[in-house]
Amino acid sequence: MSVVLLRHTPDPERVVAIAGRICYSPSTVAELEERFDDEQVGRMIAMLLRLGHTSPLEHVSFTFGIEASRACLNQLVRHRIASYSQQSQRYVRADSFPYVIPPTVQGDEEARAILDRAAESSRQAYARLLEMGIPKEDARYVLPMGTLSRIVATFNARSLHNLFRLRCCERAQWEIRGIAREMLDLVRGVAPRLFAKAGPMCETHGTCPEGDMSCGRLARLRAAGKGNQP
Repeated sequence: MSVVLLRHTPDPERVVAIAGRICYSPSTVAELEERFDDEQVGRMIAMLLRLGHTSPLEHVSFTFGIEASRACLNQLVRHRIASYSQQSQRYVRADSFPYVIPPTVQGDEEARAILDRAAESSRQAYARLLEMGIPKEDARYVLPMGTLSRIVATFNARSLHNLFRLRCCERAQWEIRGIAREMLDLVRGVAPRLFAKAGPMCETHGTCPEGDMSCGRLARLRAAGKGNQP
């Protein structure tokens, strides 16, 4: 499981701030570009996030290279306001496919042996089907959900806020949660003010939408004086 930030809109915070300011200013875009200083950029971003005026965040994008299991990437691509290009099992042979091992399995010798045997059985079945002349696009049906896959994914900043709100939550599945948190760390490295309020709602808004299914983290944050109050 790995995440790299391949590219992003240059000076993304400034782009968002100018896009937001033009909504409230009689100035031209050229005038704003010329005189908008960094302090004004910070104030504008803070105002947009405070007001929930997040459409200007759609003007900047971030492109990631991600390696994770098929099970994880099936969850990622459910975030539809994004662009995806995934390694194809129709065209790429998977004879010696690597696979992701869940932590609960990794720490249990018997469970790990079961998973490894199942993966080896899938590998042998896949190879045999190819030997029989079965196309790769059909032989892949025996491959496990844990098979490692690679994807290039591009999101705008508004879509990323939505992803982080849902997938950084403790209730999210462990692998997609790990991917989301790595992505959040990366974008905060280049646009800290833009993503200062990004993350699970218990951290950013002092609320939890999970109801009776809540993990209890909000209560722990409040007890420690760390959760934002609603």
